[in-house]
Amino acid sequence: MKKSDSPIIKHIPDFLDYCEVEKGLSSNTQKNYHRYLQKFISWLKSTNKEDLLPHQLNSEHIWNYRLYLSRFKGEKGQELKKVTQNYYLIALRALLGYFTAKDIESLPADKIELPRASGAEKTVKFLTLEQIEKLLEAADGKKPEDIRDRAILETFFSTGLRIAELVALNREQFANIKDKKDLELGIIGKGKHPRTVYFSERALGWIKKYLETRQDKDKALFVHYRARKDADNRLTARSIERIVKKYALLSGVPFFTTPHTLRHSYATDLLSQGVDLRTIQEFLGHRNIVTTQIYTHVTNKRLRDVHRQYHSLGKESK
Repeated sequence: MKKSDSPIIKHIPDFLDYCEVEKGLSSNTQKNYHRYLQKFISWLKSTNKEDLLPHQLNSEHIWNYRLYLSRFKGEKGQELKKVTQNYYLIALRALLGYFTAKDIESLPADKIELPRASGAEKTVKFLTLEQIEKLLEAADGKKPEDIRDRAILETFFSTGLRIAELVALNREQFANIKDKKDLELGIIGKGKHPRTVYFSERALGWIKKYLETRQDKDKALFVHYRARKDADNRLTARSIERIVKKYALLSGVPFFTTPHTLRHSYATDLLSQGVDLRTIQEFLGHRNIVTTQIYTHVTNKRLRDVHRQYHSLGKESK
């Protein structure tokens, strides 16, 4: 590996370009990395280490930076939450990963361990199949808007799409579905990574019904009905969130229901049906299996509850 003559601070713009061009990360992720690394820059300057070179960074520096984050207080005296501290450390790990990718001598990224955030495991909120049916059946109107809304809800649960991925769907992607019973569709997901999503017969049926109501020439699949000529009538993420919330209230399912809840419900249902975690990772478009493992907490609890309820020999004799 080569030693760099440029301080760590000078490498950060190149790192952000690398995130965009070579890693294909979204603009929001790039902005977050830039914002979180500003904290590291502030620490370097406050400790007179702004000229620190990549190969000079050591475990003691990392420890002192972690102490800085742990003891940091904002303008109103508020401390950084553990999960927020992790975000700053993740950004620094990504920077060290960049040094490795570019053969610049530095501390390995895995030398920065992430502490478990308070609150232990991440809570996954999802709907049961019965609740999903109630939600879907709540969109039972005959107006074009109602049929569109049903198609949106069915699509979420059939595919596990993220809301931004659903918003980006175009009408031309469904141009030849007339005689099809289901559909495999290639999309570009988060971080510009391609994957295939699968539309069930029922979901595709509702999309067909919805497209039959369309009289416009807008290229977006899901549009609003306050259409203006020569305007982009694609539904926004906020509009779709409101649609999901509307039917959550109408159906009486939990108030926390959002488009992402339907994605969680999709994944949880697959896992409970015996689909392996690696396959679910592919379905969801997760780059790291660790992200997908949040769903095992849900199914493990359900299996434990079933065991307690039905395992005869496990019950205390009377």
